[in-house]
Parts: sequence; C-alpha cells; structure tokens
Amino acid sequence: EEEEEEEEDEGSGVRVTPALLKATTGEFSLESILLLRLRGRGIAHLGCLADCSNLEWLDLSGNAIAGLAPLATLRALAVLNLAGNRVASVEPLRGCRSLRQLNLAGNRLRSLRQLRCLQGLRHLESLRLRDPLGNLGNPLCAAPAYRAALAAMLPGLKAIDGQRVAGRGSELFRLCRELD
Repeated sequence: EEEEEEEEDEGSGVRVTPALLKATTGEFSLESILLLRLRGRGIAHLGCLADCSNLEWLDLSGNAIAGLAPLATLRALAVLNLAGNRVASVEPLRGCRSLRQLNLAGNRLRSLRQLRCLQGLRHLESLRLRDPLGNLGNPLCAAPAYRAALAAMLPGLKAIDGQRVAGRGSELFRLCRELD
C-alpha cells in the first residue's frame, strides 16, 4: 500500500526539471547551482536534481516528496532541509558525504533503524526529526528515549532537534550558566 502511495505521489505533483531549476536560479548550467530553495512548490518527484552536482545547500521543505534517489550523487551537499514531506526512507542520503545539517522533521520515519544508513556520514553534526514550533515530527519521535538512542547511534551529532547533545560542550555551558 505504501509503495502504491509513493508511486501515486510521484505521478502527480510537480517534477523538478532543468527548466524549473534554470527559472528558479537564473543559472544556465545545472552544475553551477550551489544554493537552491524549492520550498512549498508541490514537488513530488526530484527529477533531474542529480545533475546539480555541485549543490551545497538545498531546501525542499513543505513539498510532497517521498523518494530521495536523485540526491544520492550529491557529494558536495552540506545542508539539506526536507521538513514537511512524505519521506519514509533516507537510504539514498548515504551518498551525501559532505552533509552537515539535515532536517527531516514532519516526515514518515517510523524507526531508528531507518537512520542507520546515516552512520557513514562523518561530517553530520545536526539532525532534526522533530520541530515543536512548526508542529512537525516523525512517528519514531513518539518513543520516549529516541534522542538518547539517536545520539548513541550517531556519536558525531552535536545537535538533535535543535538542542545540543549532552557531552563535554554542554557540560561546560551548564557550568557557566550555574556560575552566572
């Protein structure tokens, strides 16, 4: 049933095309696009996004995206915002080796096992699965200790859901606050 829903999502809705990218950025070559904001455009399929090989910053929040396959080849991508979509698998992101910040709040991730593929991303510092201000979450956020389990699974994270991960840096911050 989920597979049918994903196929249906990709069939309807906006598809990322070279014309859309060129009109949005003013760039003539897809390889020259470094920053791309495609927030809230009804995008359901990422189309030719893989051709933006030098892309470093990408905002796809507030769309209808389920499949992330075209992102797998974006080696330079450092910041990715996928908040408010229909993502149920982040497996293709394993190829985004430069990823530092990832926002997945408001998607369909049900289990921490689905995030294991992010373990190879050595530069990943910030991961957001829940955003209380935007009233966005994922089904896996209902588990009481998901943040602690996530911190154990991805020890390089410095922030989870916008909050500093407990550790030496946060202890220093707490001590300084107590001194004040």
